[in-house]
Amino acid sequence: MTAANDSALGLDAVKSPGGRILKFVLYALLLLIFAGPLLALLVSAFNDVSDPTALSVVPSSPTLDNFGIAFDLGVGKYLLNSFLVVGFGLLLQVIVSVLAGYALARKKFRFMTFVLVAILATLMLPEEILAIPLSLILSDLPVVHFNLIGSLAGMIVPLGAWAFSILVMTEFMKDVPRELEEAARIDGAGDLRIFAQIILPMCKPALGVIGVFGFTMIWDQYLLPLLVSTDASTYTLPLALRTLRIDTNVTPGVIMAASLLALLPSVAAFLFFQRSFVRGLASGALKG
Repeated sequence: MTAANDSALGLDAVKSPGGRILKFVLYALLLLIFAGPLLALLVSAFNDVSDPTALSVVPSSPTLDNFGIAFDLGVGKYLLNSFLVVGFGLLLQVIVSVLAGYALARKKFRFMTFVLVAILATLMLPEEILAIPLSLILSDLPVVHFNLIGSLAGMIVPLGAWAFSILVMTEFMKDVPRELEEAARIDGAGDLRIFAQIILPMCKPALGVIGVFGFTMIWDQYLLPLLVSTDASTYTLPLALRTLRIDTNVTPGVIMAASLLALLPSVAAFLFFQRSFVRGLASGALKG
């Protein structure tokens, strides 16, 4: 049998000098593969780089000019647009997810299986298939007949319902003991009070999971802003990076600086939701 402290590759069991050297080289190689691009991005953002083939993990000519030039090119405006889309989009997504999850987990209604299958099916469709129908709907919303093309609202509304978040909330809410709900009903509590004071507080780990994944999904959106935006005033940062990349007057250092600004919010969101995120994943693993 393998020792309890052995790694998946069995490297912890290697005690010979040659084995230790091999382990060190292997770990260094893995670190270089996974952390190398991020380190190159970080260093290049603060380096005076004019040649895209000259990216390095070792700083040679440190400077903050890349960030100044990036903001002069409108990166600050694009960053603000991204925050607005993520803020309102994630809020709407969380509200829809918890309400839909409560209905699917705690209520019984006709065609519930069909609804679950329809929600699950949306995860299996590539975004490119939905692009044309989505653009047609956003150009003329049913019933109200509003045109959301060319506005930030056109990027926010489609993000309100995401199947992944709905399914996560549904599964967590299913595991809340029904005895608590029945006891609350005996005390005279209604559906709204049960949802707000009993079900939702017990699903905080799930909120952390959908918060992290939802933030990352919305922040990295490229196709939706591409469909909705009609001019640079409504560009989000991921869409603006494409514009900067094809501009021959923009140096690689400036692009790396803008890319670093696009990366930091996702890292900050993970750190903010880290405790709930880890608890949510651990709870899901235990249930599985």
